[in-house]
Amino acid sequence: MTEHSVDRLDLTTVANFRDLGGWECVDGRRVTSGRVYRSAALHDASETDRAFLAGLGIRTIYDLRSVAESEAEPDLVLDGVAGVHLDVLADAETVSAPANLDKVLSDPETVAAANEKLADGSGVEHMLGAYRELVNLPSALRSYRTLFTGLLEGSPALFHCTAGKDRTGWAAASFLTLLGVSRDAIYEDYLLTNDMFLPAIGHVFDGFEAAGGDPDLLRPLLGVQAAYLDAAFAELQDRFGTIENYFADGLGVDAAAQHALRERYLDAD
Repeated sequence: MTEHSVDRLDLTTVANFRDLGGWECVDGRRVTSGRVYRSAALHDASETDRAFLAGLGIRTIYDLRSVAESEAEPDLVLDGVAGVHLDVLADAETVSAPANLDKVLSDPETVAAANEKLADGSGVEHMLGAYRELVNLPSALRSYRTLFTGLLEGSPALFHCTAGKDRTGWAAASFLTLLGVSRDAIYEDYLLTNDMFLPAIGHVFDGFEAAGGDPDLLRPLLGVQAAYLDAAFAELQDRFGTIENYFADGLGVDAAAQHALRERYLDAD
């Protein structure tokens, strides 16, 4: 277990929000706090949460959701903050989970069909495939290139998707890996979603159960598992070999830019 602790920031309407700073790297340096944040969707941010986010001095918000998700629930707009939309899964054959998931999963007919599919383990298999796509899809490579080159140009920044766990989870995991954070710590940050997001969507599980579904079958899809991140890292190794090659050959972020990212986002020795 690392010595890093995540501040449980008192946000009332924005789930799965945290600072990526504070994690210790294998060389003893730490990721600088107050520079990069991750979260779930921001569209329902209360006035209090909007004020809090504005107070962080964020310069850019990167929205990793699909066009359909972003159009259904337009992203938060803050004065002086640039918004950048990056459809990570634009080239995926399957459509991302709908933004109005709570309504979909409270429909008895939909729930019955979902329950049947989830019971055979196909849901987990779908997630494993989706994580491999986060590494190999052209749209994912383009999107993450824009994100990481953007982080070179300015911060503080925030990136998010709908749940802040998959597209956002890989963005955080690959970024922390490049910076030199240990694999154990990266998984620790990743798995925090189960504590910081699932409680916020208790109503979805309640609606699913009320409509005849088994909420235990739903948790693997709406939460995270180490096996999902394993699949992404395995795909990275198979296609690129190393994190440095993934950034250079996959994302077009060369060695000089990688060094610049480390210098910008790591505390001095």
